[in-house]
Amino acid sequence: MADTLMTREAMQTLAKRILAMSTADEARVNITSGGTGNTRFAAGEITTSGDTEDTVIAITSTVDGRRASSTTNLTDDASLKRAVDMAERLAKLSPRDPELVPELGPQQYRAVDADNADVSNLSAAARATAVERLIAAARAPGGAMPIDPATLFVAGFLEASSDARGVATSKGLFAYHASTSVSLSCTARTPDGTGSGYASAGGRAWTAVDPAGLGRRAAQKALASRNPVAIEPGRYTVILEPRAVADFIPGLMGSLNARSADEGRSAFSKKGGGTKIGEKIADERVTLLSDPFDPDLLGQPFDSDGLPLKRVVWIENGVLKNLAYSRFWAQKKGVEATGGGGGGFGRNPAGLKMTGGTKSVDELIAGTNRGVLVTHFFYIRSLDQRTVMLTGLTRDGTFLIENGKITRSVKNFRWNDSPLLSLARLADVGKAEPIEAGLVMPALKINDFTFSSLSDAV
Repeated sequence: MADTLMTREAMQTLAKRILAMSTADEARVNITSGGTGNTRFAAGEITTSGDTEDTVIAITSTVDGRRASSTTNLTDDASLKRAVDMAERLAKLSPRDPELVPELGPQQYRAVDADNADVSNLSAAARATAVERLIAAARAPGGAMPIDPATLFVAGFLEASSDARGVATSKGLFAYHASTSVSLSCTARTPDGTGSGYASAGGRAWTAVDPAGLGRRAAQKALASRNPVAIEPGRYTVILEPRAVADFIPGLMGSLNARSADEGRSAFSKKGGGTKIGEKIADERVTLLSDPFDPDLLGQPFDSDGLPLKRVVWIENGVLKNLAYSRFWAQKKGVEATGGGGGGFGRNPAGLKMTGGTKSVDELIAGTNRGVLVTHFFYIRSLDQRTVMLTGLTRDGTFLIENGKITRSVKNFRWNDSPLLSLARLADVGKAEPIEAGLVMPALKINDFTFSSLSDAV
């Protein structure tokens, strides 16, 4: 993958070639170049392994207040000219956009070192070795086991990516950022089909992943979750492991849109007009931020328009500090645009981090009289944007806690709850840890979490 990454100089040269072909009033070129290697495994063996390389070019043209885009992955002059002409023809056919903002001119960017050779050089053979280590550990997880762990069904996915992204405009802007990301997830199932365990890890560097540790954890969860018992749905104190928090809390980001709040359509709209900026909306232990320069995140320092991204604290000590302003809405309101963020379940390119406390998951469990431990969530969907109400399922290891100890495996639940309302019912916060590239979350202990019904999912 390392050899496929387009250099800054090569990308800038390509962007200039494309812009020189444009006759539009304004033009922008977005380029993504790089490669991805993946290895899939199931039933304890590798099933597929592949590497892809591509350069994708999006050309956005503005003609007489109308804007449209076209995309290509061909870089010869004739193909690029066809794509440029297509964008211009589509722009002329489009209605005028009353909210159009002009393309940006030159900007100042602070570099982010997020490109790691240990990921870009991760070969198919190296990926296979990692998978072998994971499977071996899953089938010998240690400790007293109720069944032979060698009979576990082990499956998962390893993916390593190396990307370079660039933005250029006809007004002289050029931005470039190279990054890597890697993720490894695995599921272990017991042969009787009643127990399932899940574990995952990821980051910008391969050192963020411990294949053997993931295999052991998934196997231990699978064996511990066999023969679950049904308990009544209802409101429970829950401990969400960091992976479950990472499934849940980013669902809040779509509500951080400033326009929605100003227009009275958001959870952060104030009754009678205005927004809740400056108001306490969560427990004082909650701080949620995006920062491309945070060493735990190492996000992209610009958005798709080429707007520089900065550190933005969305919630600080429980108080709503900022909302996400598009360039149009920021101009209308006379404030600075934040760029990125505030767009549904999609992540801010600058990353997302919730700061944590000092306690481990075991310590959170030890301090819980009765509750439910959740490994991770699955099939999450939005129910109500005014309360940020979501629904989903627990999966791959859900356990009852009694008197500070895990006492049994329980059947999975469908749940209906809101990350915003849950953060106001926070009982405790665990240590924050990287979940995947650009995402850091702690374990959370939440009071009165709503499990609405039982689920037969394992």
